[in-house]
Amino acid sequence: MSSVSAGSTTEGRSTTEGRSTAEGRSTIGHRPTERPEVAPVRPGEELDWVALERHLRRHLEDADGAFSVLQFPNGSANLTYLVRIGERAVVVRRPPFGVIATGAHDMRREHAVLARLHAAYPRAPRALHYCADESVIGAHFLVSEYRSGVVVWDHVPAELAIGDRPGHRIGLAVVDALADLHLVDPEACGLGDLGRPDGYLERQLRGWRQRWDAVAPEGGHALERVADLLALHLPQSGAPTLVHNDFKVDNCQFAPGDPDTVATVFDWDMATLGDPLTDLGTLLNYWPDGTTAADGVPGLEHVGLPSRAEAVARYAERTGRHLTHADVAWYEAFGCWKTAVIMQQLYVRHLRGESTDDRMSTRGEQVGRIADRALALAETL
Repeated sequence: MSSVSAGSTTEGRSTTEGRSTAEGRSTIGHRPTERPEVAPVRPGEELDWVALERHLRRHLEDADGAFSVLQFPNGSANLTYLVRIGERAVVVRRPPFGVIATGAHDMRREHAVLARLHAAYPRAPRALHYCADESVIGAHFLVSEYRSGVVVWDHVPAELAIGDRPGHRIGLAVVDALADLHLVDPEACGLGDLGRPDGYLERQLRGWRQRWDAVAPEGGHALERVADLLALHLPQSGAPTLVHNDFKVDNCQFAPGDPDTVATVFDWDMATLGDPLTDLGTLLNYWPDGTTAADGVPGLEHVGLPSRAEAVARYAERTGRHLTHADVAWYEAFGCWKTAVIMQQLYVRHLRGESTDDRMSTRGEQVGRIADRALALAETL
């Protein structure tokens, strides 16, 4: 028997509301955004549930009992669903509807990473199944294990408000999780062939410039000047490591009661081998400093995270590298530039009618502001 649940649950990537703190101070006057972990499937983002159920029962073990689906509503691109079959819960991810940039939303890549990485990096959830048959739900898709826990958005959830300065400790835990990923030996976990690290930064610049050209509005734009400056000041990469390519606070999950350790890291579809500082630059781009909001993640400034300089110092200490904030300036500008491109992609997807997510209608408003910051960063290189 199958059904698509109209209810909701607060298990898993929980964002339970509670008193938040920032550096030990109350966030009076700040109203945290309520972000349920799962919700009923958004209209227009339904899949062929009968075909999916039939496929999962055929390919997963212990797939007995009633079938139900809810959606993880907080992501911006890939469509991600919580599927329950009896007592078993799994995560199903597929690319978004509409035109997809070359190499983006690669479920095959994510499966390859998660099928091997979890043994060396337990924060990576385990892949269970990959389906390349697009006739099942309209695209290739990944099935992975479901983990319960707490995700931090715009405040310290009650489950993590433990002891002194929990927001500060949460930030250090996120940096530690990134550093630990970069310390993994790709060869030792069977991922030595994941990417081509030689020329990684050049390919990244070229690829993201092509993505921008595909969605850019008519006329000149600050992001084109940013791309030129980034190419002009391209740094020399050090030894390659595994790179997540979208590492940020809300892609990390904590166990309730433990703000000092990231338990799970999500969203591995862009993982590869390359320059690890691109991950650090991405993280810093989403990282508020003092009262400055993080680009694309308003509200994180109320969590009480460490400063960007402290985050860089923590990363350097954890990885054994000599590194200052100035050493990562190019990577922070690059991360900001990529974020602006992504926001434009999401906005254009909304204009084309390829997304029914109302949040995408506001992404265009963010592009100009983020582009200005990217330009300001790039002009200091």
